[in-house]
Amino acid sequence: MLLGKKRKLGRGIEEIKVGEKLTLTEKIEDKDLLLYLGLTDDANPLYIQHDYATQTLYGKPIVPTIMLTGIISSAISKYLPGPGSHIVSQHLEFSRPVYHYASIQFLFEVKEVNTMKHTVDIYVLATNESDEPVISGVLTVHPPQKIKTLNENVLDNF
Repeated sequence: MLLGKKRKLGRGIEEIKVGEKLTLTEKIEDKDLLLYLGLTDDANPLYIQHDYATQTLYGKPIVPTIMLTGIISSAISKYLPGPGSHIVSQHLEFSRPVYHYASIQFLFEVKEVNTMKHTVDIYVLATNESDEPVISGVLTVHPPQKIKTLNENVLDNF
């Protein structure tokens, strides 16, 4: 439950160094796809209809690119820099389709720390089980800012 619970902030810009890396692996399951499609009301047959998708150049249903972007966004919010951070720019290329049940390896690497702009540029590369790139790009992120609390309840809200 998020309401009423204080959240620890991620690392501030002064704690982040060029060259830092994070890797994680995500397996795309039916439940994840169904939750995404239900939440967005996206009924694209390319994502869910085998009979349609088999007749396309993809040969079978694919994972929506925005769902993959969500995995990237979540990694930024959870790990690098962590809670309190915000993506202000993203330039992503989806070089190959990601199929249902795929295991995708994500590599994040800090490429630039700009204390004047309070931004961090993070390179992302995602590869499939065959070690082929499926996503690459750069995110510009505002790391969490340390704030002065006015009282003990300032960070208690959602």
